[in-house]
Amino acid sequence: MPPFPSSLRIGSLDIAPATVLAPMAGVTDTVFRRFIRGLGGCGLIMTEFTSSHGVRASMGARKPTRTLHYLEFDPDEHPISAQLFGADPQVMAEAARVCQDLGFDILDINFGCPVNKVVKCNGGSGLLRDLPLVERILTQVRAAISIPFTMKFRAGWCDGDLVAVKMAKLAENCGLQAVALHPRTREQGYAGRADWTRIAEVRDAVKIPVIGNGDIVCPEDALRMVRETGCDAVMIGRAASSNPWIFRQISEYLATGDYSHPTVRDRYETMRRYYRMLVDRGEGDTVGKMKQFATYFTHGVRNGSKLRADVHRTPDAQGILDAVDRFFGAEVHDGEALLAS
Repeated sequence: MPPFPSSLRIGSLDIAPATVLAPMAGVTDTVFRRFIRGLGGCGLIMTEFTSSHGVRASMGARKPTRTLHYLEFDPDEHPISAQLFGADPQVMAEAARVCQDLGFDILDINFGCPVNKVVKCNGGSGLLRDLPLVERILTQVRAAISIPFTMKFRAGWCDGDLVAVKMAKLAENCGLQAVALHPRTREQGYAGRADWTRIAEVRDAVKIPVIGNGDIVCPEDALRMVRETGCDAVMIGRAASSNPWIFRQISEYLATGDYSHPTVRDRYETMRRYYRMLVDRGEGDTVGKMKQFATYFTHGVRNGSKLRADVHRTPDAQGILDAVDRFFGAEVHDGEALLAS
């Protein structure tokens, strides 16, 4: 049984622990990334996936654009990877140079997003149907930057057209230093089971590090993925939204064979800390973000639907903070009274 890796080496960069926060549109902005990093246990964080055309266009703009907002990060976020999507090799190369100049440690390309509006432009998982174009993109981006270069991709467009091993070999041949595989197909979206045997096949096919992603919801899953696939690191996405402690729990589990579960007080303090970070940042749709994350953070909390309802009908940030205080209030002193049995 392979041991869980203590670190992940991508080019000249050592990532420790060997855990990665997956890039998630609408989730992994600078506030959420710093929030996760502050809880401990996460080795590498990644931006939301960002349009390469938007990055190139924004460089001539007089005022900061929404696209560049996706690429904002603070010094305490290192090591951090910028993720781009697009289908024009030259535009991708120019956007990659921008990311390097902004100070990112790693540049990653998205070949996995299954969303229709991205796929229609031949971005994300749409490119899995055109490997010659993938090769041109990888070659031009590799020539344009000197920082470590990686990619995240799905197993294929559908079960009848699996290209995971071909994509990984292509990446290795084009000089990429690691790949991350989500083993569902584009056709699956987020439904069904993530077939981890596909991660093992990619691990056996290439010498560069392989990061496994998909269906990790607890520390036991992370260790099982390494045991079953031999992958060099694990990447966690949706589970980190509802359980932001998961990276710390993995570290605890590796060290002791056990891990702590968040108490009511932990949930209260964590939710309030994240909301306060949003308010202090004071950018974008703060209230909208607070409402979005109310759904994530009340996962596993008894009567959490009541708090979600209160948050969603409250129009201002301070009112939402007050609703959180009221909901947890006395219960925070009663141990686990609100936790779902």
